[in-house]
Amino acid sequence: MNRVVSRGWWAMTLVLGLVPAAGWAQGEGKTVYRCPGNPVLYTDALSAKEAKDKGCRTLEGAPVTVVQSIKPRPPVAASGPAGSKVPPNDQRARDSDARRILESELRREEEQLAQLQKEYNNGEPERQGDERNYQRYLDRVADMKAGIARKESDIAAIKRELAKLPL
Repeated sequence: MNRVVSRGWWAMTLVLGLVPAAGWAQGEGKTVYRCPGNPVLYTDALSAKEAKDKGCRTLEGAPVTVVQSIKPRPPVAASGPAGSKVPPNDQRARDSDARRILESELRREEEQLAQLQKEYNNGEPERQGDERNYQRYLDRVADMKAGIARKESDIAAIKRELAKLPL
């Protein structure tokens, strides 16, 4: 019983909600014309004579939605060479800051890599007191090897970024 009542309530709400929308879609008495062309033009801004001269047909009973487009913004005037938006002196300062930061990061990563390689000891690091189980030792060695590979990858990435920066 509740399903029937709720379905009826939803249907009535839907119908009552669409009644005013139908009036708005019709343009409230305006005649809408469909004019030939590429693309097909729908308009209500023509008089009957203009519409007839252009070969337009009237649309009756068809809901038409009109969406106005936004005018594209004019391009912003670029300052500096090659359309850059940053003055050349500012760009040089940014590039030198980026280079300085990357070089310090590269030094730090290389120091960490050297420390990891020293601890790794060519795949035979010293055993620690809690590594009575040989598998624990092997797991730590594998983790160290993976850490070294990550550091080497990080260093290569920083070097690639440095190579992209102008001198």
